[in-house]
Amino acid sequence: MAAKRKRGALAAGKAKRARSASSAGEAAPEGGPRDGSAPPQEYSIPPPVSQGKWKNKERVLIFSSRGINFRTRHLMQDLRTLMPHSKADTKMDRKDQLFVINEVCEMKNCNKCIFFEAKKKQDLYMWLSNTPQGPSAKFLVQNVHTLAELKMTGNCLRGSRPLLSFDPIFDREPHYALLKELFIQIFGTPQYHPKSQPFVDHVFTFTVTDERIWFRNYQIIEEDASLVEIGPRFVLNLIKIFQGSFGGPTLYENPHYRSPNMHRRLIRLSVAAKFREKQQVKEVQMVKKKGTKVLVEEDPTEVVFETPAEEKPVEIQLVKPESKPIVKDKKKLRKIQRKKQKKLFRTEGSK
Repeated sequence: MAAKRKRGALAAGKAKRARSASSAGEAAPEGGPRDGSAPPQEYSIPPPVSQGKWKNKERVLIFSSRGINFRTRHLMQDLRTLMPHSKADTKMDRKDQLFVINEVCEMKNCNKCIFFEAKKKQDLYMWLSNTPQGPSAKFLVQNVHTLAELKMTGNCLRGSRPLLSFDPIFDREPHYALLKELFIQIFGTPQYHPKSQPFVDHVFTFTVTDERIWFRNYQIIEEDASLVEIGPRFVLNLIKIFQGSFGGPTLYENPHYRSPNMHRRLIRLSVAAKFREKQQVKEVQMVKKKGTKVLVEEDPTEVVFETPAEEKPVEIQLVKPESKPIVKDKKKLRKIQRKKQKKLFRTEGSK
């Protein structure tokens, strides 16, 4: 007796035939074109937008020490997003010396470094260094405002290359010229970097005002080339410039720099001086009040205008005065008197 075929097996056989036919159709163009077969479809891959070779291999390591607050952490993350040629690393222990950062940069294959150092959980210092030869600069970071905090209307493409704008004073002073070259090598995105975009739509400005460097990030609007701020923003107060990386001989020391500890000490002294001045004023007033009063000599002409008062005769009362009735509640007494008066009026009216 012949076995019956299942429907599923029949369908599987048809599918196998269809696959073999398709594979044969694909193999036909390789051997040669057949009659009635369609020409093969060609797919062309578009070339990259930026055709060039990545030559400037600048890599910047951005990380911090332990003890930073949330604003510093957000600022560090904003710099990483704005700089596609940057790398991140874990926080460094406070007990480690700064020379260890050169080894960390070497392991991360970075030749520039931005290191945020936190002290007393309120003071923030920034190190900009060219590792491992140097030079390096130490700044006090003030007035930090991050991207999420500002919420500016400006915007730019992620990974785009920025323009760097410097104050004219960077070309006059030698220490500012050194800082300018350090800023260019650290904040400038290398051309044809793999993570960068070949567009220029924002500008980093470094302005010197009040012996401090003010950092701003602006968007360049194409229509009228006007600037709209993006963020973040912060102020760098230069402390020292060292010949080596994170140390070495001092090349320049800022004479206008005042440490945060000294600033807080002067504030406390000014408050204490005001309090001391108030206490001294109070003491002087108390001395004036307790001081002996100067007696003025009597004027003999004062008696002329004095008129003697009439003397009243002294009366001696021999009889004991009558005692008044003690009334506990005056309101009740008044009510009783009113009732009596009403009764009298009624009796008189009835007569």
